[in-house]
Amino acid sequence: MTIELKNSPVNSIVAFGELVKFSHTVFLLPFTLAAVVLAHRVRPLTAGAMVWIVVALVSARSAAMVMNRIADRRWDALNPRTAGRPLITGRVSPALAWTWLACACAGLVLAAAMLNPLCLALSPVALAWVLGYSFSKRFTVLCHLWLGSATALAPLGAWLAVTGAWDWRALVLALAVACWVAGFDVIYACQDVGFDRQHALRSLPARLGVEGALWISRGLHLAAAVGFMVLAPLFGLGPVYIVGAAGVCAALVAEQVLVAITQANIPMAFFTVNGFISIAYFLFLAADRWLEA
Repeated sequence: MTIELKNSPVNSIVAFGELVKFSHTVFLLPFTLAAVVLAHRVRPLTAGAMVWIVVALVSARSAAMVMNRIADRRWDALNPRTAGRPLITGRVSPALAWTWLACACAGLVLAAAMLNPLCLALSPVALAWVLGYSFSKRFTVLCHLWLGSATALAPLGAWLAVTGAWDWRALVLALAVACWVAGFDVIYACQDVGFDRQHALRSLPARLGVEGALWISRGLHLAAAVGFMVLAPLFGLGPVYIVGAAGVCAALVAEQVLVAITQANIPMAFFTVNGFISIAYFLFLAADRWLEA
């Protein structure tokens, strides 16, 4: 006897994980935690705040990814690289995707309300910005910067969640993260140059060509590297952090070299190198703070 598992809860969870790319959380979570570690020096972190920060992060990222899949459904079905996504194959229905989107948005607002009034007041703005990215390729080649700034809201939001107050130093971290993400998103978009041009979708590789876009990516990663190094004197970070930040800068150079040699290395540059960058950055920053304490 065969048991039908197609619509089982386990399969639904697996399909949801594929839809929102939970594996890519490795890019965002470490920088969010880095902001928490830095903010803890300003105001002690509570266990409850940490829980709601994670809820807010997961909710915002899930909402952004589901919105992106819904908005791009037409093009994803036509692109061989994306035609196997769950919303295209039918493993996730549009109705279920919209339901997940609503729940994720509600989760972010709830988490913001549990953190502090400032986070609650800013939550609609954050939602509008992260959801709006999904439509940016229709009208601007600066969609990569939009994604970077949307991603940078995570460490900036974490700072506000812990301290409840604005600090321009947190903006430096957010800008560095924004440039880092925008830089590797330009690289990732090089895979779809022909498709984007054919379907009038805007991206820097489609506008400038691969080589021109890669120079923009290098400039963005240079700005990110400067930002990471500048954080050392701003927050009084020590030699352990400086060594780690230097390693991150070296990894950014390696990423660019890897892509320059052959575009076939784009998946490795996108996931492996950037996953290392985010995790290593947090570990060195946390070790520096721990050793100083």
